[in-house]
Amino acid sequence: MERDVLRLWRETDAFVESIRRRPADNEYVFYDGPPFPTGSPHYGNLLAGVIKDVVPRYWTMRGYRVERRFGWDTHGLPVEMEVEKKLGISGPLQIQEYGIGRFNEACRLEVQANTENWEVLTERIGRWVDFENDYKTMDPEFMETVWWVFKQLWDKGLVYQDRQVLPYSYGATTPLSNFEANLDYRDTEDPSITVRLPAVESRGPVEEGDYFLIWTTTPWTLPANLAIAIGDDIEYARVAHGGDHYWVAANLASSILEESSVVSTANGSDLLGVSYEPPFDYFGEQRDHGAFRIISSPDTSTDEGTGLVHMAPAYGEADFFALQNAGLDVLVDPVDANGNFTEEVTDVAGQNIKVADATLVDLLEESGKLIRSERITHSYPFCYR
Repeated sequence: MERDVLRLWRETDAFVESIRRRPADNEYVFYDGPPFPTGSPHYGNLLAGVIKDVVPRYWTMRGYRVERRFGWDTHGLPVEMEVEKKLGISGPLQIQEYGIGRFNEACRLEVQANTENWEVLTERIGRWVDFENDYKTMDPEFMETVWWVFKQLWDKGLVYQDRQVLPYSYGATTPLSNFEANLDYRDTEDPSITVRLPAVESRGPVEEGDYFLIWTTTPWTLPANLAIAIGDDIEYARVAHGGDHYWVAANLASSILEESSVVSTANGSDLLGVSYEPPFDYFGEQRDHGAFRIISSPDTSTDEGTGLVHMAPAYGEADFFALQNAGLDVLVDPVDANGNFTEEVTDVAGQNIKVADATLVDLLEESGKLIRSERITHSYPFCYR
């Protein structure tokens, strides 16, 4: 019976007639968010398609003229990733070598290759929509309309420019949404290192030459360190160990530094503002802008690590906000779009950040800043693509 109904609609041109018989001056505008055309429709597409059919039908029955054109989202990663696979290339550098114009043309051909299947399945679920006069987001008219809308927002003062820290895939050379980043967590083995950073001034309970202990599983972020965060209400201990003095969360001191003794204690708020020597000196000039000081962060805890948190604001949202809240407008990001260190980090320039981990750990050991180096297995997000 369903097929009989579909055949009747085709023979009577029912969808077109439903529009033609309604006056043009009594229009209901329905904007259809377009899907990616790189694969066959899945359950989510079909369910959304039914909903998108119900609303226009309701307003049509109320006497409104409801034109609805099917659309294709031809921009973005789904199309580009498919074309990269077919061409055997990967990333923006190889795309540039291949030729941006040629690559764009390959993408245009790709998005037009799978439309027939969509039309068959859309008709099969009984949805009325115009495929003959469809639109594509790559159409100049569509793009110019988007630019026009953006300009209206700009003219009204509703647009501003700022920084935001997001999950990033260097394999796909693009930021990921938090939803995408949560799609593929895997157990992976990483370094687990404890590093000591010396205070370069005496201030409050801290003496020049005391060490602040930090812990990280991402040594590659240490060249971009710009602060150490403490918890205002956490109790910290000045611990004597091996002829030196270390600052660490009081309840963690004995587990981190064996055969040590507590000399004194202080609240985290008493440590604020103390200057220290960073793990590496690639960006030493940032001290003039307020970097390499103890700051406060509400995210600091003693659940793991040392109770003092290494802050690299380019690579952590909490780090970024902590520096902002401390009034520090400093940011360094010596990693390029492909996940390789830039020339600013001379010792590992051109190396992938994870490959560089081992070299950076060795450099910390040579400089006497490495206290402990182990391996840890933990859950870490990967790009699902």
